[in-house]
Parts: sequence; C-alpha cells; structure tokens
Amino acid sequence: MVESDQGNPSDELWQTLTKRARALVSDLEAGDFPGALASIEKLKAERDHSIYREVGKLTRGLHEAIANFDIDIRSTGGNDETASKMTLAEDCLGYVINLTQSSADRTMDMVEESIPLASELNEGALLLRRELHTLIKGQLSPEEYLDLYQRVDRYLAVADENSAQLGGKLNTILLAQDFQDLTGQVIKKVIDLVQDVEIRLVELMRVAGKVEDLTGIVQGARAIDSVATDDDGLNLSAEGPPVNAKNREGVVSGQDDVDDLLSSLGF
Repeated sequence: MVESDQGNPSDELWQTLTKRARALVSDLEAGDFPGALASIEKLKAERDHSIYREVGKLTRGLHEAIANFDIDIRSTGGNDETASKMTLAEDCLGYVINLTQSSADRTMDMVEESIPLASELNEGALLLRRELHTLIKGQLSPEEYLDLYQRVDRYLAVADENSAQLGGKLNTILLAQDFQDLTGQVIKKVIDLVQDVEIRLVELMRVAGKVEDLTGIVQGARAIDSVATDDDGLNLSAEGPPVNAKNREGVVSGQDDVDDLLSSLGF
C-alpha cells in the first residue's frame, strides 16, 4: 500500500483545507473582510497546489518504480548485456515468451529424438522374445542357437547405448523446465509494478475527490472540449503524443529527462 511519510496525503489535505475554511469563517465573523479575501485566495491556492503536489509525488513514485524495475537473471546463466535489456515490463514479458518458447522447442526436439531409440528397443525385444520361445521348445539347431546368442549380444549392446541416450535426453527435458521458476519471478515483478501503478492512481483519485468535496466543484461543469479557447480568443487544439519529439522543445525523451524534470519541479 502506498503511503506518504506523514500519513495519508488526502487526510492531510482535508485537515489543511478545513483549517483554511475555519480561518475564513473567523475573519468574516470578526468583520475582517481583507483577511477573509486573503483566506479565500489561500483556499483556492491550496486546492490547486494540493493536486499539483500529489500528482508530482505520485509521478515521482511511478518514475522510480519503473526505473528500478529490473530482473536479475545472471544466476540462471544470463550475461550483463541481457540483464541490462530487462528494464521495461514489455521487455520482461517478451523475455518470458522467448524463454518459454525455447524450452518448449528443446523439449519437443528431445522427444522426437527419443522416439526412434525407444522403437528400436521395442522391436528388438519383440523379435528376441519369439526366438526365445523357439529355443524353449527345443527347435533350434546348434548353428541357430549360436546365431541367437550373437543377436542377443548385439541387442544388449544396442539396449545399453539407447538407454544411455534416453537417460540423457530425459535429463535435458527435465532441465528445460527450469524456466518456470525464472519466468514466475519475472511475471510476479510485472504484476507488482502494475499493482503499484493502480494503487497510486487510486490514491490520486481519492485526493481529487477530497478537493471536490471541500470546494464544491461540480463534475459536470468541468467537461473538457476537444478544442479550447484562450484569453485572446485563439483556438487551441488538444495535443496528442509528441510523434517527432527530437525536433520539438520541451519534450522529454527518456528516463533521465523525466528524472531531471521532476527534480526541477521539486519532486
């Protein structure tokens, strides 16, 4: 849960605005109209600045959460270059997909290579079983008995080799499943980041709601038009995202720019 160092920010805002409102009432009761006007201005300023401060705090918190979002995969064989690329949620989810796909491919390859080995063992066992039944019935000549012995010996050699290969492939399949632990950690960290964003946005809405309750702002009176008019009567179109940010001034283009901007604003 996201909380400020001094407690719930929306509760602090409520207390501050309540204090300003009481000061206004006191000024009016005392007939101090200049003081009352000053209190009104302070109320308006506090309303505006409170939203500004909370947006700044939440933005700083989100910025740090995203900037610090990093997955350490060196323990599983990853190198520093790979780890440095794992700094964004989409990169992490892409890494999970690639790792899962790689493990699935290795598993299927091992299974496909194991099937012929198992089939060879099965066919040889069936053939020798029929020959052994003939031996038990005493229907083999000395030459056939010697030939059967040689075939059994060859089968045992093949069985020994194929069994060793099958064991190795099964071990490879087992090791290929270790991706589940790493991908689970990655997905959990992505979920934690999303939950952190959600909590901070909910807190921002709570702060905005407190301000509206105290100042009597009517939600319907603040409908936003797609085109706004400034004081000079000029039409100002709503701006979308900066498509060509490099050629425009005042547009941040990276984590460092965001950090510098927040620091310059006091957050």
